[in-house]
Amino acid sequence: MLKNHIFKAINDATRRKILEMLKSKDLTAGEIAEAFDISKPSISHHLDLLRRADLVTSVKKGQFICYSLNTTVLDDILTWIMDLKGDGQADIEIDNEIV
Repeated sequence: MLKNHIFKAINDATRRKILEMLKSKDLTAGEIAEAFDISKPSISHHLDLLRRADLVTSVKKGQFICYSLNTTVLDDILTWIMDLKGDGQADIEIDNEIV
């Protein structure tokens, strides 16, 4: 997992809003663009950064591209953050030994 790409992707309010929008249902780029007062090329750039971070997936359906939230990556990030927090629940393996 490329955490740097993920943190760069979620560091922007527009991209965070796109992720929020995709939480409830899959959307086309046009549907996403309608929610913003910025150019469609700018929306495409934001979607590309989200795809490169693997936070969204895209599928071409006819002449449209439909975007979906990739919850697997979000689950991995949350697990990583909880491990950093040190809640005592995660076992750490060092040199083939669980500590």
